[in-house]
Amino acid sequence: MDTELAPASPQLSDVARDSPDEIARDVAAVSRLQAVPTLLEVLCEITGMRFAAVARVTESTWTACAVKDDIVFGLKPGGQLDLETTLCIESKRAKEPIVIEHASIDARYCDHHTPKIYHIESYVSVPIILPDGHYFGNLCAIDPAPAKVSDPKIISMFKRFALLIALQLATDSSRQQDQSALRDSHADSELREQFIAILGHDLRNPLQAVYSAGALLEKRIADPVLKDVASRIKINVKRMSSLISDVLDFARSRLGEGMGVRITEVDNIDAGLKAVVREFQDGQPDRQILANISVTGKVRCDLGRVQQVASNLIGNALKHGAPQSPVRVSARAENSDFVLNVWNAGEPIPAENLDKICEPFWRPSTSGHREGLGLGLYICSQIVRAHGGSLSVTSTPESGTNFTARLPLNSNQLDHDAGNARPH
Repeated sequence: MDTELAPASPQLSDVARDSPDEIARDVAAVSRLQAVPTLLEVLCEITGMRFAAVARVTESTWTACAVKDDIVFGLKPGGQLDLETTLCIESKRAKEPIVIEHASIDARYCDHHTPKIYHIESYVSVPIILPDGHYFGNLCAIDPAPAKVSDPKIISMFKRFALLIALQLATDSSRQQDQSALRDSHADSELREQFIAILGHDLRNPLQAVYSAGALLEKRIADPVLKDVASRIKINVKRMSSLISDVLDFARSRLGEGMGVRITEVDNIDAGLKAVVREFQDGQPDRQILANISVTGKVRCDLGRVQQVASNLIGNALKHGAPQSPVRVSARAENSDFVLNVWNAGEPIPAENLDKICEPFWRPSTSGHREGLGLGLYICSQIVRAHGGSLSVTSTPESGTNFTARLPLNSNQLDHDAGNARPH
């Protein structure tokens, strides 16, 4: 089978048997859940599958509510499939996951009509059961190529993500119906605990195992081709770990814990910032990074978090700046502030977007860079804010794009923040 062949076009239901208002309401409810696009992206990153969706499923209709489509399946939010052509109806009735790694050789599903209709080899469908026991639909993923998805940890991840979506839907419904603040608070707390537990533990542990295996293979294999494969495994695991860290920071900042900082007296912040610059320069030797880092005296800050700000801003400048132009990084003490500047030449940020770029998950519609989740600048702004500082940006064709982070060198507010900071 040609694994690059995209599935056949979705078979649209000839009659929408549910109320159009009910369908539109549920599609809108899922669209309001900010975490769902991230969850679908994480599922695809971990499994290697290229299509994932949250589907609303009843006894008569199958409706897509959220979609990540990298195989040109052609399904959009609100689009429908003929229910009987899917396996979700079987998962719904059993209230159990359906998992297929290689449909064409699977004893149970090799002759099933669903893989044949849509030309798929790998398939996962997990029911989304709301906290009150009602069935909403399914969290699904498919691919025309086989995928190793029967590992209990992978299935557990799907189940937990389905639970997260169910909890978020319940929370959204509570808010829409103006239920008591106590019930909303309980739902939010449960969601936060589940979400942070999954990101901080359930996903990191298998990633660490994959990274260790890649490092061992890279060390022991002599074949340069296989050694390169092992190296790429490590690089992709690092990228996935970075994505998880970003989402974890986002969850903590938006779901009640705040951005954790540990503020201390840092004697030599220059060395920490120069290390960040050196890491980028070693990784991209063809790019020029000009650093003017000279901070006299101590700085009260969380050094790791300040390095994270510098790393995000430098990475952003390298990604979006003119390749032939250098990226300029400067750090200094200015009056009562520590000031970090990152500048790049190139296409300016449109004026109407300047007040949006630090919003979570936001990207300009014309952006060609889709590697990350759109959280980097949001996290930078939250880190700077946790230090009692500010993050600003200017961008014009003449002067280039300049991000400036200002942190107070010393203040009573910093002492208060340090006493209340949480571990990160």
